[in-house]
Formats: sequence, C-alpha cells, structure tokens
Amino acid sequence: MIINTGQRTDIPAFYAEWFANRLKEGFVCVRNPYNPHQVSRYRLDPSVVDAIGFCTKNPVPMFPYMELLKAYGQYWFVTITPYGRDIEPNVPDKHGLLEAFKKLSDMVGIDSIGWRYDPIFISEKYTLDYHHRAFKQMAAALAGYTKTVVISFIDLYKKVKSNFPEVQEVPAEERMILGKYIIDIATECGMTVKPCAEGNALAIYGAACGGCMLISDYEKAIGKPMKVPKRKGARAECACYISCDIGAYNTCRHLCRYCYANAEPEKVLAQNRLHDSMSPFLIGNYMEGDIIHDVPQKSWIDGQLSLF
Repeated sequence: MIINTGQRTDIPAFYAEWFANRLKEGFVCVRNPYNPHQVSRYRLDPSVVDAIGFCTKNPVPMFPYMELLKAYGQYWFVTITPYGRDIEPNVPDKHGLLEAFKKLSDMVGIDSIGWRYDPIFISEKYTLDYHHRAFKQMAAALAGYTKTVVISFIDLYKKVKSNFPEVQEVPAEERMILGKYIIDIATECGMTVKPCAEGNALAIYGAACGGCMLISDYEKAIGKPMKVPKRKGARAECACYISCDIGAYNTCRHLCRYCYANAEPEKVLAQNRLHDSMSPFLIGNYMEGDIIHDVPQKSWIDGQLSLF
C-alpha cells in the first residue's frame, strides 16, 4: 500500500523527528478530521507499505533521518514557488531550497522526485513577466535533477478566500499563455509538465494531463509493478491515486496565504502547542472515547513475472 504524508500538512518541514519516531515504533495513529474519536492505526512496515509519498516545501529537516526510509519506496514532491515572504512568510530562502532539492534528488534518484510550481496566481507584483523569469531560472537550476514539474492555478477555496481575500482567479487566456511558456522551458530542461486538476487545455502544447501522481509514477520510483484497488480521486477532476494520509489539517507553520489546509494562523499555533514528538498522533495523544481501527494493510507489489 501507499502512505501519504502531504495532503494536510508539511511533515518533513515541521514534524521530521515525530515521523522518524513513528518509523522506529512501526505504527502511526490518525484522527478522522470530521470525526475526531474515529482513529485509524497504520503499520509502518516495509512488508506492507510499498511507498511513502511526501509533499514538502522544505525537505532539509528530514535529511538526518533518511536512513530510516531506505527500506521503503519513496516519492517526493518539493514545492518551490517564486513568491516572497508577503505570501509565504515562513518558507526558507528559495536558493537554499533549490540546493536542497538537488541533494534530495541525489539521495532518492531522479525518478523519485518531482518539482511543484504551484499554485500560480497573478497580481501587480507577481505578473506574467515575473513568472516567466522566475520559472526559467528555477527550471535551469533543477535541470537534470527531476523529470517532472507540476503546475496548477490557484483555486479559491473557502479557506483561501479567508486568508487571501484579494487574490483573483487566473483568467483562461493568461493560463494558456503562461502554461505554454512553462511547457516550452520545462521541455528544454528535460522535464514533463503535469497540470494538477486543470483539465486538458494545455495538452495541445505538450503537457501530460493524465494526473500528477499516478500509480505509474510510484512504479517508476520503486522499480516494481503494482496491482492496486480502485479508488476515487480527491476531487472529481483529479485522476491521481491519493492513498492513506497521516497528516492533520491546521498544523502547517509555513502559513502560506494561499493554503487550503489551514483555517487561520491562530488555530495552527494552538494545534502546535499540542504536538508531542513521541506521541502516535501528530497532534495530541489518545483521548477517552477513541475508537481505534487497525487498517487492513497488504503489499500491492505485483509479484508475477511480466513478459514486457
């Protein structure tokens, strides 16, 4: 099976020690965000966990614990955008992140890492021209260290509109102009552009519009075929295979203004005060009334020999 860490928070950036402790103890507990007393308990064992998916803006805190991950298949998305601290107040320096990306690529291999340049929005400061220059510089720096760059244009979810009220959707014409430019530059740098839940509009320019995190991506990363159960995407327009996420909402201290996973900064700070790196839970610990469900787990690796 696949364990996912990055749909609700940034575990490598802020909870690396906790995750390392979970790997050592061999299990993790996850509260249902809509029914907190309903708890799923997952084994963290390479005999049943075929791959761990990461999505982070800063992989560096996880580097001291990479030895613990060697027994697992891995796929990393590292998000590096062109925005400043007015938008991403707690994201580290981008030059340092580009170097960290390259170091991580050397550790896990080029087929196990992708770059996310998203979400994209346009403003008086972050113009089309600005994105042109920024993307070109970043792509040149990452050439040879990844084969994939994922892009998406900002979606105005309720939490996004609350934390970033002045942001506007990117008009269709500007999406096509910028999308074509990004695809051209990425191609020059040996990367395939995968739009995330953006439909097929950019396919005419060479984008791979089938989804940004497919089973085929995991198979390339681990070097083995997989037979997986059918599962719906996270959104109607999403074809990605999103598996069991062990994160929690309202816990990412990057506090990016476009974030869909944080309600408000005050709640994030309150949640973080409840974090214990030794707890089975990312936030808090066992509570009276908890109903623990041990999730059935098995390897999805296809052991049959293939003629192809």
